[in-house]
Amino acid sequence: MAIRNIMIEGKDDDVLRGHCREVGEVTDRIRMILDDMLETMRLHGGVGIAAPQVGIRRRMFIIEPEPGEVTEFIDPVILEMSGTQTGEEGCLSSPGLVGTVDRPEYIKIEATNRNGERFEMEGTGFLPVVISHEYDHLDGILYIDKAENIHEVEITEEADEK
Repeated sequence: MAIRNIMIEGKDDDVLRGHCREVGEVTDRIRMILDDMLETMRLHGGVGIAAPQVGIRRRMFIIEPEPGEVTEFIDPVILEMSGTQTGEEGCLSSPGLVGTVDRPEYIKIEATNRNGERFEMEGTGFLPVVISHEYDHLDGILYIDKAENIHEVEITEEADEK
């Protein structure tokens, strides 16, 4: 596994703002990229990461809403969304900023896993926030495009120690 460079909004918009191509066949190279994405996400303290954030314009992302609960999504399709919840979000590609974003309360998604098998996942609460945030990246949408009250994150001593 390898750490990949994170694409930064304003600097790497040619990758971040583009529409991603489908993956299609899941190969060893795709699995290696997923492994690299997970390592990169964890190093930077994220709960999700999409392929364009590491410079790859392909339709795949990873989430880890709770430690150890990793799900990989290849060629995902959102089947259903409902309700609304509002909360603060940040993004590895917009370091140091957070903003208030409306996201669905419920989501149902279909995707392919690293073994080439299609699966469905659904949930409420934090799960739709993370999934919809990462899914947006696949269409060149960043949370700052939807956010209100964007501001710099206040660094505390506790956060510095992590």
